[in-house]
Amino acid sequence: MKWILYDIGGVIEIVDDHSWPTELRVTWSDRFGLKPEEYDARLLAADLPDTTVNAGVEEQHWRGVADALNLSAAEVASMRAELWDAYCGEENTELLDHARSLHGRVGLAILSNSGDGAREEEERRFGLSTVFDPICYSHEQGVLKPDARAFEQALARMNTTADQVLFIDDNPPNVHAAQALGIRALLHSDNTTTIDAIERFLVG
Repeated sequence: MKWILYDIGGVIEIVDDHSWPTELRVTWSDRFGLKPEEYDARLLAADLPDTTVNAGVEEQHWRGVADALNLSAAEVASMRAELWDAYCGEENTELLDHARSLHGRVGLAILSNSGDGAREEEERRFGLSTVFDPICYSHEQGVLKPDARAFEQALARMNTTADQVLFIDDNPPNVHAAQALGIRALLHSDNTTTIDAIERFLVG
């Protein structure tokens, strides 16, 4: 069976992962009366857990943020909500609807660099588990793309080989890493091009 392996942010979700972290950093530092450099220094000194490659650390992370910035529970709750809104962006309805239409023709899976808590948030917003299986998150697998181990774990969970997979990502290093492992990979730029590539892959 052939497989389509999707990234989430910038592909399934319409979001600019390169801009929103900086925008939130500026917003939050200004809100709490700190220069961005001071904001960074406080969080660095807090020795927060790496939420991108560890599961079950989200609450510890936010407790550390609260202590580092002297925040109330309400202020932390506001930050968390703002983070997940920025992180998840909006559903790429056209591409997700196309993926749904492929059920029965191909396996559908996800490989995403992620933060602890992403599975719950993205499931609540977009119902990804009704479309994709497996969903491979970096915070659960313990490794980030473009590390080859991320792709190897995804292949193992799909129980398939590299030549049976088309990988779609909006980040060139991730595309190149997949190609180096023999996975056919597409740099996502727009829905029409991506959908056309998927259809060609399925009939090829």
